[in-house]
Amino acid sequence: MEVEKLRKEETLAMRKRLIGQSCRLFYSSDPVKIVRARGQYLFDENGMQYLDCISNVHHVGHCHPSITKAAAAQMDLLNTNTRFLHDNIVMYADRLAATLPDKLCVFYFVNSGSEANDLALRLAQQYTQHEDVIVLDHAYHGHLMSLIDISPYKFRKLAGQKEWVHVAPLPDIYRGIYKENNPDPGKAYADTVKDLIEEVHRKGRKISAFFAESLPSVGGQIILPQGYSAKVAEYVHAAGGVFVADEVQTGFGRVGSHFWAFQLQGEDFCPDIVTMGKPMGNGHPLACVATTAEIAGAFTANGVEYFNTFGGNPVSCAIGLAVLDVIEKEDLRGNAVRVGAHLKGLSTELQSRHDIIGDVRGVGLFVGIELVTNREERTPATKTAAYVVKRLKEEYRICVSTDGPWDNILKFKPPMCFRMKDAEHVVQSIDHILTDIKAKDLKLEKEDI
Repeated sequence: MEVEKLRKEETLAMRKRLIGQSCRLFYSSDPVKIVRARGQYLFDENGMQYLDCISNVHHVGHCHPSITKAAAAQMDLLNTNTRFLHDNIVMYADRLAATLPDKLCVFYFVNSGSEANDLALRLAQQYTQHEDVIVLDHAYHGHLMSLIDISPYKFRKLAGQKEWVHVAPLPDIYRGIYKENNPDPGKAYADTVKDLIEEVHRKGRKISAFFAESLPSVGGQIILPQGYSAKVAEYVHAAGGVFVADEVQTGFGRVGSHFWAFQLQGEDFCPDIVTMGKPMGNGHPLACVATTAEIAGAFTANGVEYFNTFGGNPVSCAIGLAVLDVIEKEDLRGNAVRVGAHLKGLSTELQSRHDIIGDVRGVGLFVGIELVTNREERTPATKTAAYVVKRLKEEYRICVSTDGPWDNILKFKPPMCFRMKDAEHVVQSIDHILTDIKAKDLKLEKEDI
């Protein structure tokens, strides 16, 4: 039976009536109604094409034929409870293991990044027999209550900080307490974690885990300074805790040069737990926790079975395997290196001509352009960023969003099939908008847009 087609106004009215209003849409004042997609492109109900710079979930491209074929074939054959023995889950775990350091050899499959991070928290607390967690400022790790508790981005707007949660400074060398002129920002920021651990110990408490995104995303597309993670891990291990790397946003080759973003910190660094999600299933709900045999053994020893009805089901794992195949066959990591470097280079050139661009940072197809009203003071240009996003959508049909504590950073995490011409189109469009703002002398930070 064909689903009835609704006019955009009807869909919007029904959504407002039936869907919780805290579930916000992109471009909420004038939403885009997307009815189909392919690769890095979205199409609305009128057939208008939009370039997608937002959907890091659709990792290898929207509606990739290899993914949909694998999903349909397995769904037609079997999709069942994960407590039945099946090849797909072990084959997929084996493929994932080949991308990770040897010690990360035990896998738990779940359905979302939030589930993965919640399980990682349980694993860490069970293994260490401690409760306290250190997180980075502005971090976001998921929407479950346990994760709201360790996400400053959320808990500061709600009930506040729990006594077992401790917030370390975000290692942002552009805007943080140690900037790019520091001789060793990695160690300087790591030492703030050491100081925090000592403070926790003075309170008679013990650290369970240090929990951080390998590249903080909501915090502002942050690239961690070299040496930071290894030094933090040293301090955390000495305190009896474990290091959890959240790769939900950044895994599966987004950085290009490596399969996992934590690997940017050097070959000698390895987390104790890695969580993964969004890009795993190319839009299908699939996520995972990878950890050591020792941590997994402690979790088993508690005598309580871990059971997830759908996590790692045959269809999900067939899709996961197909995603890995596409990444390899289409050299999407290589594409991320080439196109990401081009996007970053063009954006840096743009920075030389527009004072409102305070910083350009990124690696692979994980890039941020930070807008400021004053380069010396680095004052966030929040309203200008929102204005640029609005015009990109309305005039150039490019979907971009903002991030960072002040929502002044244009973020780019497009599907990995993003091309050179797409990067050029985006930067040229931003150039036109910023040139227009300058020509009209728009005082956006002082006025309502």
